[in-house]
Amino acid sequence: MTDGLGEVIVEAIRNGTYLKVTAVHVATGREATAVGPAHEPKAVERLAIAKLKRLLDAS
Repeated sequence: MTDGLGEVIVEAIRNGTYLKVTAVHVATGREATAVGPAHEPKAVERLAIAKLKRLLDAS
């Protein structure tokens, strides 16, 4: 999913039934965060990475 982005660090923190995923682009230090249901961790991770890609494409 990180095609063309380079190195990305992904951190996931669970808070009850919610999961907060932060994706950080190593080369620029830019980050994007997504929050979603804890039972769908891959979906929340994909969302965070997609947001990061959109953020990097806009700059």
